[in-house]
Amino acid sequence: MKYAAAWSAIACEVLETPYPYGAAHASRGPEDVDVTPEKLHPAFHGSYDWHSSAHMQWSLVRLLALAPDEAGSRPIEVLDQRLTTAAIATEAAYLRERPSYERPYGWAWAAMLVAATRTTQWAEATAPLGDVIADLVLDWLPRQAYPVRHGAHLNSAFALSLLLEAYDDLGRGEVVGAIRSRAVDWFQNDTAYDTRFEPSGTDFLSPALSEAELMRRVLPAAEFTDWLHAFLPNLGTTEHQHLLEVPTTDDSGDGQLAHLSGLALSRAWQLRTIAPSLPDVAEVLRAGADRQIDAVLPTVTDGDFMSTHWLVSFALLAHQA
Repeated sequence: MKYAAAWSAIACEVLETPYPYGAAHASRGPEDVDVTPEKLHPAFHGSYDWHSSAHMQWSLVRLLALAPDEAGSRPIEVLDQRLTTAAIATEAAYLRERPSYERPYGWAWAAMLVAATRTTQWAEATAPLGDVIADLVLDWLPRQAYPVRHGAHLNSAFALSLLLEAYDDLGRGEVVGAIRSRAVDWFQNDTAYDTRFEPSGTDFLSPALSEAELMRRVLPAAEFTDWLHAFLPNLGTTEHQHLLEVPTTDDSGDGQLAHLSGLALSRAWQLRTIAPSLPDVAEVLRAGADRQIDAVLPTVTDGDFMSTHWLVSFALLAHQA
């Protein structure tokens, strides 16, 4: 794998960078104000925030599976320090006590990490985290009346795509069934989606493509093709062309503007996964994906910390599609 060594090295580097760290901890009283990263989150510190730490650790597990020789031994040392029984127990208890914390984006990436470790030496330690998140998902989905459709962390479709993949891999049929049912309730009747207002200024997800990627997983292939034609008519021909072009990106160190590099990578991933359903324009979609990856690839490893602390994960999604 061409980039495995560089991606592994930067993932380890940012995970071992303790500050800056955004804890997002809601203190419950004067005795609950200690947000020392490794104390508050013994597994998911470093890499700027909880969810980025989770998905950069997922990245290391994936790189070890895809290219163990290129990834080397350092990822194992990093993961051994984080994915311990005691550390994961602390994280699971934190989520159980704060059932809206990191919902749904952080949940999704933590579940992906649990699924990725299911056949590794970390499987026993991480399993309780997957169980807690499963319980939280099953409690949350019936109460979430409407999906969140914007292009950042609260986006419902993106999170459900990852949660569906993770719990399918983990063999949790009741979670998979609940996700499929909610996706159909929320999105099956969507048509003629207006993408003229994408992207918003700090998006790292395309609301349109995130929804399409989820429905690709939920619907039978022929039914999905029909749904996609109705949802994004003329994708790859006359409409929605801006979804195939490189967004204006920023690597100044502004964390919100850095999101737009992630947008290029998430678009590339989603364009590649839906391309087979539109064979007449599949090459056009893949070419659009390639342009976006090529434009931001240097930022994945050589950008500012506000980019490097998370982009490897999205580059991996795009690479594996």
